[in-house]
Amino acid sequence: MSDRGYVLDTSALFALIEDEPGADRVQEVLETREVWIPWLVLLELAYVTRQERGEAEAEARYALAKALPATVVWDIDEPLVLTAARLKALHRVSLADALIAAYAQRRAAVLLHKDPDYEVLAGQLAMEALPYKRDRGA
Repeated sequence: MSDRGYVLDTSALFALIEDEPGADRVQEVLETREVWIPWLVLLELAYVTRQERGEAEAEARYALAKALPATVVWDIDEPLVLTAARLKALHRVSLADALIAAYAQRRAAVLLHKDPDYEVLAGQLAMEALPYKRDRGA
């Protein structure tokens, strides 16, 4: 196990909230490591939950995520934008995934996720994959 901090992807937060396989690992990381949640993860959590479960559940999950023992990262700057642009240009990842990966890369943190789309970034940053879910549609 690494002594590094962790950046949570949206899929890791959904795993925790919905008690999916891997939820125990997310909880363990939150209890034992420094953890960052990029603002984009909160945005995805809120809009996907709103689409799937309504406004009240989206607000509840957003509040829950903000109450976790993690630091929400609200800032974005030019070096982060350029890192995300490089990851997006060189690998087939979504804009959101490129930005979230750039936050992890900047902090030399482990990206905790359950999204197979990140596999193309192997070797670009430290990652830990939770058991993959078939489809979320985010």
